[in-house]
Amino acid sequence: MVNYKELVEFIVKHLVTQPDAVIVEKSDEESWTKVLIRVAHEDVGRIIGKRGATINSIRLLAKAAAVKAGERVDVDIVEE
Repeated sequence: MVNYKELVEFIVKHLVTQPDAVIVEKSDEESWTKVLIRVAHEDVGRIIGKRGATINSIRLLAKAAAVKAGERVDVDIVEE
């Protein structure tokens, strides 16, 4: 089983200006895994990217790892 939490956390911490503020949570649903990203307010734009390009790329990497493992994963950012 792939550790999606560590994968997403590694990527996100290298993109933000405040890596200590990054919180990545994982919850296992019935047939899929949900990964939630929380970052400092100033870094939300960095994670979303222009037209959502960055968050979509993070989702793509996680889904590619999930397909290889025969699993389903969803990655989302929590804006507070």
